[in-house]
Amino acid sequence: MYLSSDDKVNDDNFCSNHLSLYISVIFAFSQRFFISTVIMNRLPTLDPHVLTIADLKEAACHDMPKMYRDYYNEGAMDLITLKDNEAAFNRYKIRPRVMINVAKIDLETDIFGIKPSSYAWTRTSRWRIGNIARSSKSERVYGIISFCDKSSGRCDRSGHGQPIFHAHFDDQGQSGIQWWTLILITTDKVTAAGYKAIFLSVDVPVLGQRLNEHKNKFELPEGLEWPNLTAVGEGLEYDATIEWHTAIPWMRSQTKLEIWLKGVASPEDVALAIQHKVDGIMISNHGGRQLDGVPATLDSLRDCASVAKGKIPIAFDGGVRRGSDIFKALALGADFVFMGRVPIWGLAYKGQQGVELAVKILMAELRMTMALAGCRTVKEINRGHLAVLKGDGVLCKL
Repeated sequence: MYLSSDDKVNDDNFCSNHLSLYISVIFAFSQRFFISTVIMNRLPTLDPHVLTIADLKEAACHDMPKMYRDYYNEGAMDLITLKDNEAAFNRYKIRPRVMINVAKIDLETDIFGIKPSSYAWTRTSRWRIGNIARSSKSERVYGIISFCDKSSGRCDRSGHGQPIFHAHFDDQGQSGIQWWTLILITTDKVTAAGYKAIFLSVDVPVLGQRLNEHKNKFELPEGLEWPNLTAVGEGLEYDATIEWHTAIPWMRSQTKLEIWLKGVASPEDVALAIQHKVDGIMISNHGGRQLDGVPATLDSLRDCASVAKGKIPIAFDGGVRRGSDIFKALALGADFVFMGRVPIWGLAYKGQQGVELAVKILMAELRMTMALAGCRTVKEINRGHLAVLKGDGVLCKL
């Protein structure tokens, strides 16, 4: 457009139009730059089909027979505790701190004298232990259930442990195995002795009622064997007679390994564990598979942590599906966080690769959560980073 000397120009409109155009150009450029920056800095996609543990569960269960899918995914009776284990995490809200240098996030901790960066825990008997352990690059701790379908000798030959310790109990002349699920913890950098600890499940004096097993007429896969328990034969059964004053001293007489109790859920039992000089406890309700209607493990952790603090280390499992869930458990007092169903879903999805994927997803989410919450190390995570949402909608600092 050309203007002659006779034309009248509204200077205000002219400047306003040009300023608006200039701002629009700057905004468009800034928006494009911002979007590009976001894309460059967002978390990498580890699997095009599985971005979260929820995705992993869905993918894993897609082709799994209903009998086994329900066995792994469901729990006791009405599934109240099973569902609450996950829902409990939503009752606790993260209180982030800002203006903190979080350029370097350190997940290092110490368990059994090693410094793993993350943990993998499984209760499945079909895990190819040697392959999974070799893939860990000496960064993780693994739990091997005593009902594993690989013999303890094979585990030993692969460099990942010694023969699984069988708990034979001799009381008043009555000898027999105690059906405490003995879980042995091994590391990739094994010592000559191999295993580092025994985890004794103390919440199974009798088997909980799992209705899906009856509805689906659940049965073990054909050909499944338990080579670690061949000496036991038909004498294997649940033991409802287990007591503090006999079980712990007997275990001490049988092994020099650390003894941890899995399935502790009350402050009173934490105090008894300390009294009997147990090496550690795991706050757990057996994944909601034993007694339905007990508190979520996260709520039990909050209840027990003050009794255990500084006296006995606490492990935790139950309902972890996000890296932020791990953060919340650590904030409430857990020293270590374990998982049961998550590695199983990974295994069902893509075997060894699927298990590794599950761990990587959770570790990436945990790093992100720590950075956004203003925590540079695991030790910096504490109760001050959490608030609890009460029933009346009021958010209260812990």
